[in-house]
Amino acid sequence: MRDPHLPRSVAGQLSSSRRADDLRRLRGERFDVLVIGGGVTGAGAAVDAASRGLKVALVEARDFAAGTSSRSSKLIHGGLRYLEQLELHLVHEALTERGLLATRLAPHLVRPVPFLVPLPAAEGVRGLPARIIRRAYYGAGVAAYDAFAGLFGGGRGMPLHRHLSREGARRVFPSLRAEGLAGAIRYYDGQVDDARLVVTLARTAASMGATVVSSARAVGLIRQAREVTGVRVRDLEAPEGSPEAEFEVQARSVIAATGVWTDDMSRMLNDVGLRPGIRVRASKGVHLVVPRSAITGDTGLILRTATSVLFVIPWGGHWIIGTTDTDWRLDRSHPAASASDIEYLLRQVNTVLDRPLTTADIEGVYAGLRPLLAGEADSTSKLSREHAVIEPMLGLLLVAGGKYTTYRVMAADVVDRAVRRLGWQRPSRTADLPLLGADGYAAMWRDRADLARRHGLPVGVVEHLLERYGSLTLDLLALIDADPLLASPLAGAPEYLAAEVTYAARAEGALHLEDVLTRRTRISFETTHRGLESAEHAAELMGAVLGWDADRRAREVAHYRARVMAERQSQLMPDDATADAALLGAPDVRGYAADRGVDDAGLAR
Repeated sequence: MRDPHLPRSVAGQLSSSRRADDLRRLRGERFDVLVIGGGVTGAGAAVDAASRGLKVALVEARDFAAGTSSRSSKLIHGGLRYLEQLELHLVHEALTERGLLATRLAPHLVRPVPFLVPLPAAEGVRGLPARIIRRAYYGAGVAAYDAFAGLFGGGRGMPLHRHLSREGARRVFPSLRAEGLAGAIRYYDGQVDDARLVVTLARTAASMGATVVSSARAVGLIRQAREVTGVRVRDLEAPEGSPEAEFEVQARSVIAATGVWTDDMSRMLNDVGLRPGIRVRASKGVHLVVPRSAITGDTGLILRTATSVLFVIPWGGHWIIGTTDTDWRLDRSHPAASASDIEYLLRQVNTVLDRPLTTADIEGVYAGLRPLLAGEADSTSKLSREHAVIEPMLGLLLVAGGKYTTYRVMAADVVDRAVRRLGWQRPSRTADLPLLGADGYAAMWRDRADLARRHGLPVGVVEHLLERYGSLTLDLLALIDADPLLASPLAGAPEYLAAEVTYAARAEGALHLEDVLTRRTRISFETTHRGLESAEHAAELMGAVLGWDADRRAREVAHYRARVMAERQSQLMPDDATADAALLGAPDVRGYAADRGVDDAGLAR
């Protein structure tokens, strides 16, 4: 339970000393709920359980959001295409969650982003009926989307849609090719920095007393007869050969929110003859990042392809273009984007742009894996975006599937199952629980000019901080007041302040250079140098907090450089197999390559 005398912002700091304390708690205490997996669902489950007053622990093998949850399309959306497929329950659920996040739970992290749905023209007078039917069809769909949001959205948080003529569409998006364009419909969805939301969830759980530890890999289940009573954990930051590197954690219930590694957890039950009845397939989604100057437009685009949809999404000074949807059976820790993935995305987006993009325009590329509940369909785009919760063995709950937007529903469902077993009566309260940084955000945003003046900073800098940290911005401003040099831009990444790197190491659980350049900031895909020009400065700042000597700083930089070079090489490879082989040449910073007898999910073979 959290110390009631500490403010939430302090109680939720994930510092190196807090990690040491939490490791001691893992070794010596018994928990009501132990969550395996620090992605959005696992972190959400830790928040849900802790908010009900349970004694909670969360362990994550690598970094928070290191997998799927930092490699999404950065959207909190209701699933417009699910409406077309008449999966109304999914639309209802997602729009409800979108409204909650944008208005109550995380308004500092989730904000409206406009999209155009271009309407293709049909030739001549004979094509007029087709144009009318097409506009009516899409218009009805978007109108229903807005209506659902109004009825179920928990406070809409998004403007209504509008119909635009061809000229109106090209005014808001001049880069749209005029030929074949009849007009467009503009609607709104939500945008989020996915990795920042996850670390905020982890910190929110910690602020309520949860034990939260990254670089702590679950390597086996502890069982008594046919009941799971805990987990064997390996501390990946422990010195080699340390007797404290591996230990047991006792828990009344274990929740596995392991995403695309769910099948590995299931295989751990084979020795007792159990078939969990849940199977997850990984679908690879690749995104390109190009500078804002490469495309002229004030909104995003949503485009139909032969197999799915394609988004062109405004992202600060950049555009994100994605995504692919292909089956992936190779390394799940670092899915690779191949040259064919990149060529496919460029070909699709260039069908509607007046100036075609080329590989020379690309600043960054990232690939992630969606955990889809497996069915009979061959195409991953047809697999279920719904989620499932099962209890294959007493004391062990698996939650899998779903989508980023509905993480809170998934978390509540799996914790509901856990509390029923524990005899705990309190229902989920996360629909009314603002995440760290949300309280006081609206007032601070309104008074941002005064805030900037008091701290001697440009208003734009304070706006940048507020949109990333919300009311926790005061913590960063305190760092800058104490050391004005931290107000300087980070080398090679002027959009970020040095203070943000320091804060990531002091309060956000960042243990390695990669954690900061890839997830606490998004420098790894927002710059053409992929963070290489920022690495030494960031390592110096992190080292000052974490006590790194010159050798450790050099190792962190060398590892990051090797990872970037491997990713660049993989993106030149023609297919998945060769791209994956190129990426495997760079070992994981947390020593995965040195771990024998353990697979890439962090679960014992």
